[in-house]
Amino acid sequence: MVNAVQAGTIIAVAAGVIGWFMILRRQSFAGHTLAVVAFPGASGAIWLGLPAAAGYFGFCTAAALFITATPRSHGGAGFSQESAVIGTVQAFALACGFLFVSLYKGFLDGITSLLFGSFLGISDSQVLTLLIAAVAALAVLAVIGRPLFFASIDPAVSAARGVPVRALSVIFLLLLGIAAAEVSQITGALLVFALLVMPAAAAQQLTTRPALSLSLTVVIALAITWLGLGVAYFSVYPVGFFITTFGFAAYALAVAARQAAGRLARRTRPAAIAGSARAW
Repeated sequence: MVNAVQAGTIIAVAAGVIGWFMILRRQSFAGHTLAVVAFPGASGAIWLGLPAAAGYFGFCTAAALFITATPRSHGGAGFSQESAVIGTVQAFALACGFLFVSLYKGFLDGITSLLFGSFLGISDSQVLTLLIAAVAALAVLAVIGRPLFFASIDPAVSAARGVPVRALSVIFLLLLGIAAAEVSQITGALLVFALLVMPAAAAQQLTTRPALSLSLTVVIALAITWLGLGVAYFSVYPVGFFITTFGFAAYALAVAARQAAGRLARRTRPAAIAGSARAW
């Protein structure tokens, strides 16, 4: 359980930061596909007698490189082509995953864990691997963070200013692949969005200030991870279900808070205008 909390903390921080940029760049579909690729990666590694972590990271980074071969566009045929390639990779990855599971002749009772996550059996070496991968990914993101933010907000203007938009897109997809591989080891391949999307989506509902939004994303990711692990410890159900449930609750509360703040602002605005008119 100590190893699970350590691994979950590492994953929550990395997934929160990278997921925030993923939402900003509108690449949720790509993130979901890279998460799905983690399933054939892990099952294929087990079939070959390799550590599951090697399959997670190997397949996710390979899929990210394949997706980057498609020119990214924000409209028209380029956007449709990218979506088609990502969807094709996702379908092929799921098929390969179930093929690898069927080819494995040993006793494999962990298919549920591969798909929906587990916190049992996390070793010290796995925690160290996750820490090294997370530190490396966040260090790269810290270096490219400012130009990546500029390119995410306005790609055309940033390209005109000399920002290497294409290179940044490739690097970020590789970082997203690493994040998906990490998160899959806790939430499972099908529930990676719980940490990649929900904390960032909830934080961006609460504030539009980039620094504050990013900080809130990490806080929310840590909260739902720790709560999910704590509840799963006393339950027989997969940890991915609880992390996803708490993530959805956080997003729903953030949306409700934003709507309530909007209604309050609309009610107080006429009164403030009337008071200003009387004072004038």
